[in-house]
Amino acid sequence: MYYCFMNNTKSQPSWTFLSNHGHILVQINRNPDSKVKEIAEAVGITERSALSILSDLEISGYITVERIGRRNSYRVNTNKNFRHPMEAQQPISALLRIFSKK
Repeated sequence: MYYCFMNNTKSQPSWTFLSNHGHILVQINRNPDSKVKEIAEAVGITERSALSILSDLEISGYITVERIGRRNSYRVNTNKNFRHPMEAQQPISALLRIFSKK
């Protein structure tokens, strides 16, 4: 039997099932008009890291970014498949459906 132990602090666990890329996809799927600062705060990373991940996701075709005035609006391409070979046959929409349920 395997056990998962959390840190002895009252902060975040030492690991999560989703990467920061996954967390950002979930966040912008929920709130496509989020500011980078809001995205970073929701995920628990710096704005610089959030910008880097948003760039990765845009270059890879997982999101599109539309400039509306002085703000960006993000759209997730839910038809794109996961990147890892074990999940590559599944679209990311399957993951996003889990987190869009209320």
